[in-house]
Amino acid sequence: MQQTVLDRADPLADDVLSLELRGVDGPLAPWEPGAHIDLALPNWLTRQFSLCGDPADPERYRVAVRHDPLSRGGSEYVHRFLRTGRPLEVSLPRNHFPLLPAPAYLFLAGGIGVTAVAPMLRAAVAAGARAELVYVGRSASAMPFADELCAAYGERVRTVVTAEEGRPDLAALAARTAPDTLVYCCGPASMLADAEAVFPAERLRTERFRPREREFAPAAPFEVACARSGRVVEVAADESLLDALAYAGLPLPSGCREGVCGSCELAVLEGEPEHRDDVGAPAGRMYACVSRARSPRLVVDL
Repeated sequence: MQQTVLDRADPLADDVLSLELRGVDGPLAPWEPGAHIDLALPNWLTRQFSLCGDPADPERYRVAVRHDPLSRGGSEYVHRFLRTGRPLEVSLPRNHFPLLPAPAYLFLAGGIGVTAVAPMLRAAVAAGARAELVYVGRSASAMPFADELCAAYGERVRTVVTAEEGRPDLAALAARTAPDTLVYCCGPASMLADAEAVFPAERLRTERFRPREREFAPAAPFEVACARSGRVVEVAADESLLDALAYAGLPLPSGCREGVCGSCELAVLEGEPEHRDDVGAPAGRMYACVSRARSPRLVVDL
């Protein structure tokens, strides 16, 4: 974890705060567009936020936090209780949504999803690529960075206020998008579903706030052998691997506990995991908060 202090907390839009975190022990770890960090809050919760500042600034990170009315305690704490000067621990940046090289980009952002997409637009324009952003929000006052992005990139940015215009016609947008264009989409599930319905899968990259609703076979118990510690842990059908390891005194870092952040990544040495995450676990890895085992036994690097 990296030690930071909250330097600034400024309102950006309705129910959205900008937080600037300054490194206490010197430069912070570098990051690239699409990356996020885990922020350990003083109320013992850890939450994930996309980095939306300047990757060239090694002294500080910037994130934006929308107050969720259904908050599980994270965004509510940030908005009601967090004050400047507070020391805060943050993780090293992780990036499951990297900006890949392409001659052209179409960025689709819904609401607070703009935080992941805005640094991508800046990087794409700086690289000389053709780039366009369609930014969707329920009202103009609820769209952070809208004025800043429109001022900086002019006609490259189109804002859509759904309360006045309805949702954008992504099918028409897909029909006029050149075949050499990579499409990046971050926003609510409905926007991602609309994008997945009209853009070719090989050209579409998405990042989710919440896991997709999917059905899996009934959970079964399994055994996990921890290679480095020599421990063997039984995982019951009604508990997660993450919880079973924690109860056994082998806790892993964790954030979302929903399979979307990747903070609980675990190396699998033997056995076949059943992947239930929305990150897309690389070969030989699994996310312990939601994923389980297809084989009766797993051997993990722990």
